[in-house]
Amino acid sequence: MADNSKRHLSRRTMEIATAIATAAAGGAVCYGAVEIGTGWTETGPAPGYFPFYVGLLIVLGSLANLARAIVSRNWREVVFLDVERARPVLAFALPLVGFVIAALLLGLYVATLLYVSGVMIWQGGYRWSAAVLGGAAVTAAFYLVFEIAFQVPLLKGPVEGWLGIY
Repeated sequence: MADNSKRHLSRRTMEIATAIATAAAGGAVCYGAVEIGTGWTETGPAPGYFPFYVGLLIVLGSLANLARAIVSRNWREVVFLDVERARPVLAFALPLVGFVIAALLLGLYVATLLYVSGVMIWQGGYRWSAAVLGGAAVTAAFYLVFEIAFQVPLLKGPVEGWLGIY
């Protein structure tokens, strides 16, 4: 039987991964800026001039963080995430991933109803009737605030089409 108490993700590993990810994001900003031009034109800086240097600063800062994470001995044994700490993170993240998938497939309103109701039931311990009522109230509030008050259409799916809400 494996000993799960020794299995963990160290802070050092996460510092390195984050530095690499932010450097890649900064590199993508630089690449996009170069595509639209980073020099000077007769009217001033090209559209990519400032984004290029912001991306460059992100890359340089990320490289400094990467070097610090590699050299530092302080974080080698600091636990960032272990099995015990991963459970509440997954309890939050997995329903959120389900919400995003449901929003893409069913629209934001149906996904909101399902997400709020589901979280109220499984994480909050509410009865299903109270949870569905709470989910419906949040969904109705989103509709009233965004669609009616601000006139900002949100992502709709097949159910809104069936109900004629477009």
